Amino acid sequence: MPSNKSVSDAPITQFINCRILRDNELQREDLWVREGRILDPEKLFFDEQGYADKRVDCEGSIIAPGFIDVQINGGYGIDFSQASENVSDGVSFVAKKILEHGVTSFCPTLVTSPPEVYHKVTVSFLSVLPQVKVHDGGPHGAGVLGFHLEGPFISAEKKGAHPEKYLRTFKSGGLEDLMEVYGSLDDVAIVTLAPELPGSQSVVRELSRRGITVSLGHSAADLSQAEEAVQHGATFITHLFNAMLPFHHRDPGIVGLLTSDRIPAGRTVYYGMIADGIHTNPAALRIAHRAHPSGLVLVTDAITAMGLPPGRHTLGQQVIEIQGLHAYVAGTKTLSGSIATMDMCVRHFKQASGCSVQEALEAASLHPAQLLGISHKKGKLDYGSDAGQNVENDFLPFKLPKISVYYPESQRAH
Repeated sequence: MPSNKSVSDAPITQFINCRILRDNELQREDLWVREGRILDPEKLFFDEQGYADKRVDCEGSIIAPGFIDVQINGGYGIDFSQASENVSDGVSFVAKKILEHGVTSFCPTLVTSPPEVYHKVTVSFLSVLPQVKVHDGGPHGAGVLGFHLEGPFISAEKKGAHPEKYLRTFKSGGLEDLMEVYGSLDDVAIVTLAPELPGSQSVVRELSRRGITVSLGHSAADLSQAEEAVQHGATFITHLFNAMLPFHHRDPGIVGLLTSDRIPAGRTVYYGMIADGIHTNPAALRIAHRAHPSGLVLVTDAITAMGLPPGRHTLGQQVIEIQGLHAYVAGTKTLSGSIATMDMCVRHFKQASGCSVQEALEAASLHPAQLLGISHKKGKLDYGSDAGQNVENDFLPFKLPKISVYYPESQRAH
């Protein structure tokens, strides 16, 4: 019996023989999808008297929410921090390619750049931010959740691969400086800044008031400065351990936020982790996860070279050289992003941390959704949630799991 057309003309797809990641558990039950939304089977059967138009046999695989990458600088030859007349085409190309690795939503990330890269300051120059808007994903590509602006309001001491000549301070007192550099905060999801910069706390408050996630990173802040920023609304740490003061027992710096007792009640501090086997030693990864498992957010921090052979590439204003699996600022040993895909990070995180499959998958789906305040529609497989989901085989040692991404139209990306 087909679906009840008096309720909707859209077909219903039933996924069978699967294990669904729901409520931190792998549950053996079917998944029903219509018009991009997960259906409650009881309401479907008893209220609508509807049934599936199509069945997909998952052959015992796990169905998990689509991955969300909140820090990705580009890939496949595309550099999001390079202004051009077809920035949106480049973002769309990367969005299509990362579907193959389970990512169904992402935040295109811009590293420290001159103001004209962010917004148009001359008639002849085509800038980045105005060309890309927040939009949903689908078979055409992963959805854009908004930009992640990493810099230029960061520490010169902890600049990492960011070009020092473009770093900025809050000389005008805060928001005016942001608008001068960025031009607009439309379609911005995350801003990374250093909380020790004078005037930063008012910026943290204003960004948080506008619903923009404030992340602490590329910073020499001590713990008290980091805690103050969290009290003003900051909720994220950009690539934990990297480009910040190292942990010290008398002042653990930003890392100390993972176990701080000065976090406002009801607030969670999340932290990005580049689990590529290069940026973070497995022991450090385990320490972070065991100290604060619910806050870990896997990010790729991928650059132009992701998906390409070794050689020279760009990251904004810098030239990057790929040596093996390492990405360095050319002529240095300064790490500059990664060439890892999200499924590789999920696999490495599980192997290195010893966590469960559920924890590894949620670190790339539920946690970033919670960070951005969108877990009511993404990062979960609850009834009514978005139905862009991953179908994964079990994680086997040293074997990359095959990922298929299913969409409402029942199309499939391999």
